[in-house]
Amino acid sequence: MINSLFIINNLGEVFMERHWKSVVSRSVCDYFFDAQSKVSNPADIPPVIQTPHFYIISIYRNKLHFLAVLQSEAPPLFVIEFLHRVVDVLTDYLGECTEVKIKDHYVIVYELLEEMVDNGFPLVTECNVLKELIHPPSLVRDIVRPLTGESGVSTTLPKGQLSNVPWRRAGIFLDMIEEVDAIIDKTGTTILSEIHGRVWVTMSCDMHRSGSQCHVTRTDLTLSFMNPRLLDDVSFHPCVRFKRWEVEKVFSFVPPDGRFQLVTYQLGSQNQVSLPVFVAPTFTFHESSGRLNVKVGPKQTMGKIVEDVVLTIRAPLCHQCVPPLHIWMATYDPVERIVVWKISLTAGEVPDGNPTIMVDFKISQFAASGLKVNRLDVNGEKYKPFKGIKYYTKAGKFQVRS
Repeated sequence: MINSLFIINNLGEVFMERHWKSVVSRSVCDYFFDAQSKVSNPADIPPVIQTPHFYIISIYRNKLHFLAVLQSEAPPLFVIEFLHRVVDVLTDYLGECTEVKIKDHYVIVYELLEEMVDNGFPLVTECNVLKELIHPPSLVRDIVRPLTGESGVSTTLPKGQLSNVPWRRAGIFLDMIEEVDAIIDKTGTTILSEIHGRVWVTMSCDMHRSGSQCHVTRTDLTLSFMNPRLLDDVSFHPCVRFKRWEVEKVFSFVPPDGRFQLVTYQLGSQNQVSLPVFVAPTFTFHESSGRLNVKVGPKQTMGKIVEDVVLTIRAPLCHQCVPPLHIWMATYDPVERIVVWKISLTAGEVPDGNPTIMVDFKISQFAASGLKVNRLDVNGEKYKPFKGIKYYTKAGKFQVRS
């Protein structure tokens, strides 16, 4: 299925490649570079590119392009999901999936890709199983490995692949993360609004032994929401019993060990999405100067603080020059709780149109969709485990047109 994987940075450099079948030349990336030159935003590159001999399927995350090269047709969403799994695994192992981190841990990344794919077909993508096959990097291992020449790959089969499970659960933690995608026109009308959410489950476990025998228990969890009818386009982890979701609208599952993504969901145009922030830009351009006023404030956040608000404005390009920016001081209105930041643009020509503003923000302990966990029932355990949940909302592709 997958012949090769290329990782490309923002400068267009292929700094890592992995081949599972025949070796594919780097020249195949030229088709990707041609598509990249036709768009201004890296996220707008077509995810599937057809070439005379190959298919290129790519994703863009953490300012890196991940390219999968296929010689025959395959379901594109299957390959895209695999590429996202690769990024998630590298993030879990290295702390963050960046060019510097990957270059510092080339050996571990190659070992992970070797275990994740078998002859071009995705095999092991669960990070919990991979950690038992390949030990995560540490300072001690980085010092000992060059001296001993030992491989980081384990010689034993992961415990999760055996028939017995030698652990018992100690804690259950849920992370409900939502990303808000929106397009707002210059009048403040919401053209498009969607919420993409995912629920992560972290199982903390204790090894419990009595003599030479291991007491084995399988935790059976049932998770229910107060308003499950809002969920649309739901995708489950393989451990979820799909039949109970169809009938009762609850998530019933026997979780694997460690941290895993339980479900992804989407709230689209069928449900009214309340945006947590508002942005009101005003542009004025003249022959030799221009002015920009932007008002930003919270909106329906249930009293939660909006953190790390970032406005990215791509200044309009002139035919002969790029306008320099003269930054003024921001003013804060304590009554309306609005921060006003004014800048002036100096340019040789009046631009054809106003620029688009990209908004980024984070809100802790807040779910923009309004979804709330009703209860989490634990079966199969003789003791009462600790349960915790955390809500988190952040901006996805939040665009304000002016």
